Amino acid sequence: MHSGLVLLLWLAAVAAVQLLPPLALGVALAACALAAAVLAPARTWRLVRRIRVLLVAIAVLFAWFTPGEAALLDWPRLGPTREGLALAALHAARLLAVVCAVGILLERLPLARLVGGLYALARPLRGVGVAPERLALRLLLVLRYVEASPRGQGTVDWRHWLADEPATGAAVEMAPVVLARERLGLGEGLFAGALFAGLLWWSLA
Repeated sequence: MHSGLVLLLWLAAVAAVQLLPPLALGVALAACALAAAVLAPARTWRLVRRIRVLLVAIAVLFAWFTPGEAALLDWPRLGPTREGLALAALHAARLLAVVCAVGILLERLPLARLVGGLYALARPLRGVGVAPERLALRLLLVLRYVEASPRGQGTVDWRHWLADEPATGAAVEMAPVVLARERLGLGEGLFAGALFAGLLWWSLA
């Protein structure tokens, strides 16, 4: 399947998760978590660890600052509200489902194909002055820099991120930039166009 179509289907799934009712959202989260545990356990776990502060912020802001019925009747002023807990669980579930989907996408779709898919989706933007080649190249360089960063390999001084050269003074050998460009079949193109039109209509409705 064309990488651009894979990205479009992924975007449609992520958008659909945001509109699911609570019961269906719970089923979707369980399915995403199971798929992530099978297909991309290490990467998904790293992503979840990185958003743990955001999850705590969501829980505190929604549970304690949403008006409603007190969940703890003995401490009505200090405890969270029932409505706030429901909203916190809803938004946290949406975020976790998206993070699991991101982990699966990054694990199963190679970097060159991922950027190539973005290039294919951005080609219609050429008519409004956006160069898809530059957009794809910048994304590829950012993702490559993040993958090659020393994060997780010990304590790193923040000033190393601003240095023009490595701290050791060794020269850095830059690998060539490869952008995978795939041919889009007629059936895939028609399906992608219909799906994009459906997403646009859904967002404007």
